[in-house]
Amino acid sequence: MQESSSVAELARSLKAELDRYPAGGKLPSSRALVERFRVSPVTVSRALAQLAAEGLVVTRPGAGAYRAEPRPDARPAGDTSWQEVALSADAAAEIVPRAVDASGVLVTLAAPPPGVVEFNGGYLHPGLQPESAMAAALARAGRRPGAWGRPPTDGLPELREWFARGLGGTVTAADVLVTAGGQSALTTALRALAPPGAPVLVESPTYPGMLAIARAAGLRPVPVPLDTGGVRPELLTAAFRATGARVLVCQPLFQNPTGAVLAPARRAAVLRIAREAGAFVVEDDFARRLVHEDAGPLPPPLVADDQDGVVVHVSSLTKATSPSLRVGMLAARGPVLERLRAIHVVDSFFVPRPLQEAALELVGAPAWSRHLRAVAGELKSRRDTMAAALRLQVPELALPHIPSGGYHLWLRLPEGSEEAAFVAAALRAGVAVAPGRPYFSAEPPGGHVRVSFAGVAGAAEIAEGVRRLRTACDEVLR
Repeated sequence: MQESSSVAELARSLKAELDRYPAGGKLPSSRALVERFRVSPVTVSRALAQLAAEGLVVTRPGAGAYRAEPRPDARPAGDTSWQEVALSADAAAEIVPRAVDASGVLVTLAAPPPGVVEFNGGYLHPGLQPESAMAAALARAGRRPGAWGRPPTDGLPELREWFARGLGGTVTAADVLVTAGGQSALTTALRALAPPGAPVLVESPTYPGMLAIARAAGLRPVPVPLDTGGVRPELLTAAFRATGARVLVCQPLFQNPTGAVLAPARRAAVLRIAREAGAFVVEDDFARRLVHEDAGPLPPPLVADDQDGVVVHVSSLTKATSPSLRVGMLAARGPVLERLRAIHVVDSFFVPRPLQEAALELVGAPAWSRHLRAVAGELKSRRDTMAAALRLQVPELALPHIPSGGYHLWLRLPEGSEEAAFVAAALRAGVAVAPGRPYFSAEPPGGHVRVSFAGVAGAAEIAEGVRRLRTACDEVLR
């Protein structure tokens, strides 16, 4: 983090001085810049590379850096209004419009303004990420023989085997495809399993990114309510019967956003109901590596209990590591695997081999198990800190369930409260939360917000964020 800020600061300083040099004029040597600004040669090199990427300087190996020739005046912008007609004309012929609403996803990806407490994050804070272990793994991976060659389209055999062992049951490496993260795997699964216009059953509430995928593919999400025991079998049966759907997407473990875990008695029922409907279950197992220290033994993935090829399993390494380690997987049995493979290849060819090699190095190192234990302890501590602070300082926000895994809490606003007004008031008070509306595929039963405890620096920031929520409550919930 410190080196990144040094690079940015040096780049700004050099940019401010460029007018001293004529076009094509030579800048001071790297050694002179090191001595003058008291930074490392790496920082100088990265700052000059940043200016070169912006077209402000030209670097010549062995000769130095030079001010770039001025750019020609930009032409005036053209008229793109014709696109409105073209895009809306396509939508008129579609059974379900393929308009993409990414707002529910962007709220967890966008960095809040400086000074705002980030309760809307969807990833681990850099202090929780295994940065040293990932850096070492990437360095070792780059030295592996063939590391920069073309990988098998299904993924490296060793990585597929590692994923398969983690699933248990009778899943083998032959059932696994390596994907570019969980979002890519979900996209491939939904495109493979349902044609445009088809209904797809989803938990209610559920992950907005999956709803965006479904709508972008022209699918029609149909909500199936859940409780703390997961999706409700009697409503699932009714939904399959009423819609004729052939796909259910669910998160049986630490569901996003509620944190629910599918009850043991419901696991077999969900598989049986789907099998009787001739339907697939897309199991999004995103949080298995985000278990809390006090969770106890975890239930196996649904795919481990599936003998008939009902389950298409999705998981990834991203949530437990870094947003940029986009390595995930799909697991399936039977003819559907070939369809998944074909779509995966057409969309992306393969996951870059250096990234797969780095993932193998990471999960095979002793530091991996230490990292998971450290995250489990830290997530429990943060969850307890946030839950206690919420109950003490903002009891108006109902907290019906405290999960033993995942990275967030799901809060219900008082009856009649305006969700959008509360989210805006929270931001004015200096804390960003995720609004609940994007988590519902139909009308929500009330106002909700999701608050994450994983993307902040620690307990002190959690306490400050909750204090700011109190300010938002005082403004809106009167």
